[in-house]
Amino acid sequence: MNKPDSAKAALAPSVSEYNTTVLLVDDQPIFADVIRYLLSNQPDIAFHYCADAVDALKTAELIKPTVILQDLVMPDVDGLTLVRAYRASVVTKDVPIIVLSADDNPVVKGSAFEAGANDYVVKLPSEIELLARLRYHSRARLNQIQRDDAYLALQHSQQQLVEKVLELERLSSVDGLTGLSNRRYFDEFTNVQWRQAIRERQPYAILMVDVDFFKSYNDTYGHLAGDIALKKVAQTVRSCCGRPTDLVARFGGEEFVVCLGSPLDGAKFVAQSMCNAVQSAAIPHTGSSVANAVTVSIGCASTWPQRGASLIPLIEAADAALYNAKHLGKNRVVAKEI
Repeated sequence: MNKPDSAKAALAPSVSEYNTTVLLVDDQPIFADVIRYLLSNQPDIAFHYCADAVDALKTAELIKPTVILQDLVMPDVDGLTLVRAYRASVVTKDVPIIVLSADDNPVVKGSAFEAGANDYVVKLPSEIELLARLRYHSRARLNQIQRDDAYLALQHSQQQLVEKVLELERLSSVDGLTGLSNRRYFDEFTNVQWRQAIRERQPYAILMVDVDFFKSYNDTYGHLAGDIALKKVAQTVRSCCGRPTDLVARFGGEEFVVCLGSPLDGAKFVAQSMCNAVQSAAIPHTGSSVANAVTVSIGCASTWPQRGASLIPLIEAADAALYNAKHLGKNRVVAKEI
């Protein structure tokens, strides 16, 4: 098996240091010596040689030349078959190919171009002609590589930009402390869901959730502990909602709002499960007069929205129900249908 002319690879500079990388595939070592000699005084050209047609494609994929000099007539595999093989390979499909042949027949030339060759040279070209053709085709290949690299870099930059924009949009919709949706996203979300409920004649419910004795909690444990407690309450409340159309958002301070596509009975059931889950989370609260742990009060309101109706009265009804829950002793659910 003949290997590319990298028998002295350990002493040769890397291919990437050259502007032009030539791979000659020819079964005649004498011809290879001539080409090597013609290129020997060209420091910007890396020359590689492969004498075995069977190894040609593998060698080309390994070296990644900027131009291939391919002999037309070779044992085992003819030159045109190799040209087609180069074109079928993902690695070499765009590498310029110069077919070398002693035959000046126009029909043979036509077959070479039809197979995918970029150029056709009758052996043996002069040094000037050979260098001109090699540099011309190699420059075209290098320009293509630069364009491809620039395009990939642009795609990568665009993807990064899209990801950053999406992340900014996400951050603009998320409450920084609890990780819940923020008030802005709540307004956008309910605007869409409310109209959909009207179109589909579906019930809609709002739950207003407030942490009981939260000022006392901050006074007792400190504001940092208060932030941690709010996060736990937020996670607990969210864990009680399982449908894609459910939304839990921070409404402000220690107050949360929950949107449910549910009639009053279903909404009240979810609200009570939230109330129970928060107390079961057992966040210590010695400043509470209703339990030894943090609790919440929930106002719940539901309606069957009609065309032209506003969501605001439903939010106000839930808020009024929350006020009643607080007034009645906290750590409870008060529901109201409108």
